[in-house]
Amino acid sequence: MYLDDNINHDMISDMTLPQLKGLCRELRGCILRTVTKTGGHLASNLGTVELTVALHYVFDIKEDRILWDVGHQAYAHKLLTGRYSRFSTLRSNGGLSGFTRRSESEADAFISGHSSTSVSAACGIAAAMKLSGRKGSVAAVIGDGAFTGGMAYEGLNNAAKSRTGLVVVLNDNAMSISKSTGAFARYLSQIRSTRKYYCAKENVKSALSRLPVVGIPLEKSVRTAKNLVKDAIYGSATLFENLGCTYIGPVDGHNMEDMIEALSVAKMLRRPCVVHVFTTKGKGYRPAEENPGEYHAVPRKAAGVQTVVPKSSFSEEFGLELERLAKTDSRICAITAAMKYATGLNFFSHSFPERFFDTGIAEQHSVTFAAGLAAEGMLPVFGVYSTFLQRGYDQIIHDCAIENTHVVLAVDRAGFVGEDGETHQGIMDVPMLSAIPNTTIYSPASYEELRRCLKRAIFDTKGIAVVRYPKGSEYRSYMTPAQDFAYSGKRSRTLAISYGRIAGWLDEVAEKTGADWLRLVKIAPLPDWISEIAAAYERVVFFEESLLNGGIAERLGAQLMKRGFRGKYETVGADGFVPAAGVEEQLIMYGLDRQSMTERLLHP
Repeated sequence: MYLDDNINHDMISDMTLPQLKGLCRELRGCILRTVTKTGGHLASNLGTVELTVALHYVFDIKEDRILWDVGHQAYAHKLLTGRYSRFSTLRSNGGLSGFTRRSESEADAFISGHSSTSVSAACGIAAAMKLSGRKGSVAAVIGDGAFTGGMAYEGLNNAAKSRTGLVVVLNDNAMSISKSTGAFARYLSQIRSTRKYYCAKENVKSALSRLPVVGIPLEKSVRTAKNLVKDAIYGSATLFENLGCTYIGPVDGHNMEDMIEALSVAKMLRRPCVVHVFTTKGKGYRPAEENPGEYHAVPRKAAGVQTVVPKSSFSEEFGLELERLAKTDSRICAITAAMKYATGLNFFSHSFPERFFDTGIAEQHSVTFAAGLAAEGMLPVFGVYSTFLQRGYDQIIHDCAIENTHVVLAVDRAGFVGEDGETHQGIMDVPMLSAIPNTTIYSPASYEELRRCLKRAIFDTKGIAVVRYPKGSEYRSYMTPAQDFAYSGKRSRTLAISYGRIAGWLDEVAEKTGADWLRLVKIAPLPDWISEIAAAYERVVFFEESLLNGGIAERLGAQLMKRGFRGKYETVGADGFVPAAGVEEQLIMYGLDRQSMTERLLHP
């Protein structure tokens, strides 16, 4: 009735309250129907429907900017900014991204995919608008979970000293992926339970009625609004006020009228302002409301129609093995950055709560915290997605590697991860980590190898020990007979090399083509005898599910060059950012599926 590609701010701002509520129902239904088919982030998007409509009612993206932290809750924003007809392509090859992308739409003010970045980006955008003489406002929507990340406070610290029209919308649903933890979560809970409503509704209406046009900051109206907000605050000042921001809240994020009023006042103030709204993750769909963590991100087809039953996966097998090892050694500790269930650490947390640490969305802190544990004789294991470990790179180098501190990094979602697209692919960890001295990297291809590698990483490896493994299930079940590699022996002029998930079918592909094969398990540091084996062949083909630039294939190529290798050396892998598509599609894109590998070996 309301949704189409032409809907815009002018149309929304002319709607009556019943019409706005109808638009919300339509948005919620469209999101539910679509994500049921495409998979994606369900609970987070259902929880921000009214907030999104209120934002587009108050802020005009022709002049203003709306930023979404992480962007996994911006589906309604996409539907309200000309992407309704393409919404069914969500998270598919060539379709809409599951996050915000500037290259996708002018309505997306900034790229998002990782958390806690929106306030910093909004500060920069607001400063640029001021420098260029533009009068627009900037709204940054950030969740309470993202506020466990230190970058959010860095941004807020600088936002408060600016004199720009910056509105930080704190979307408080007491969740990140799992339930939010830590002092900030307790602080917000206290605010929600002790503070009165941000202002009397009639007073707000009276103040707004005196504005000729909402959003034009006439001096008298600004003074009135400031007094209104000041009178609304009860008790001691909030953290946000102490940092120099005006605070409005808490506001019911599902009450359209209240949301519009609060955002209108915040925009009118033309100064850094925090609007604290509380929402229900999964709002409007009972299974998601009752199990917001389970329905945070749901797979294709199974989404919303039945309880999501996880299959056996590398994440689960890692978690079970770590729990088993922890029963034999009380020094083992587990760390997660707000992803207990996603990384399989729920088993450990249940059995050993005193040795389990959820740091919130704080990967930098997690790495250094692990180093602190290790410095006092503990055996810390940090379970983290490959894409999120990027945020702790300096800490890995400075706080762990330099002094050869023994920290174990269990790197989940290594390689291609599918529909989440460029921001989430695990293709950077190998180039990133293999460049760091005192770092050993294992890349198992099966559950049995994972279990053995994890044990070796914890008990038998010095310095930083990395065990990296892919999203999903193993392709084949077996254990490599040797410690660090498996080799067919010299029978052919061609050698195929690989590691990790795709190495699970390397021997099968090589047999079909008559080539020899070498499957690596320990991939860094790369020993000289690997190049010694490879140098005996006329042709060497290295298949790598990683970024080739700085990867293991490139390192082997450098070793072969030093040996004076005169044969043909080929590398197959990712040569740039990997777009959204299914994992199998992505493997085909980069020539890493069975058929492509076979054809590459058959046809030089």
